[in-house]
Amino acid sequence: MSVVKRIIRDNKERMRVDELLSTEFEEAGYGGLTLTKTPLGAQINLYTMRPGRVIGKRGRAIKDASDKLEQILGLTNPQITVVEIEVPELNPHIMAARVANALERGVHFRRSIFWSLRRIMDSGALGCEIILKGPLRSARAKFEKVSEGYIPKAGDPSKKYLRHATIHVKQKRGVLGVTVNIVPPDAKFPDKISLNNLPEIQYTEEPKITQEKQTTETVVESKESTTIDVVNPQESSNKTEKKIDKESKLGE
Repeated sequence: MSVVKRIIRDNKERMRVDELLSTEFEEAGYGGLTLTKTPLGAQINLYTMRPGRVIGKRGRAIKDASDKLEQILGLTNPQITVVEIEVPELNPHIMAARVANALERGVHFRRSIFWSLRRIMDSGALGCEIILKGPLRSARAKFEKVSEGYIPKAGDPSKKYLRHATIHVKQKRGVLGVTVNIVPPDAKFPDKISLNNLPEIQYTEEPKITQEKQTTETVVESKESTTIDVVNPQESSNKTEKKIDKESKLGE
């Protein structure tokens, strides 16, 4: 079997398991699962809001679910471990189920999606998008989309951090599809840079010259530049008389 066929087969099997467990534990607040194949059997981690209802009295409910997986879907030795969801508002399966239940009760679709969007963002999500498709007002299909925050659409962050869930609702006009995309608060994106926990850089300050030193230096420079030779007037008159006597003697 080629790699592509094996991937398609595993995804189909996972979708069948997801549909069976979602219908089985819908009232327990089903929040998705993870399926891993091991040599001993299939290991299933089931996320739910009420783990007591999933386990049942003396583990009867979880035993019945494992028997159905083995008989109906043909899984070898399925082992189900129940994981409780701490913050249900950050789980797209639970929020999509809440929107679907509100639509089944007759609540207006805009009120239900805006209420769930506000609950998701108040719980600390970085981004949220809710899409409702189908015959909303009339027999013709339309869609309503509300979003808030940062939601990656392509690349590795959208595959690694974006949580996605889709639930279908049956109504009189037809089937509605509820899609919820949530970006958890612990998501890290390559284009979002934080400057926290950086090493501190110590700068060495240059010695400052005080005003007194500056004034003394300027005074010394001015004294050196303005040196004046002072000559007595008597010495200058004696020198002129001697010059005149020498000139008169030379003339004689």
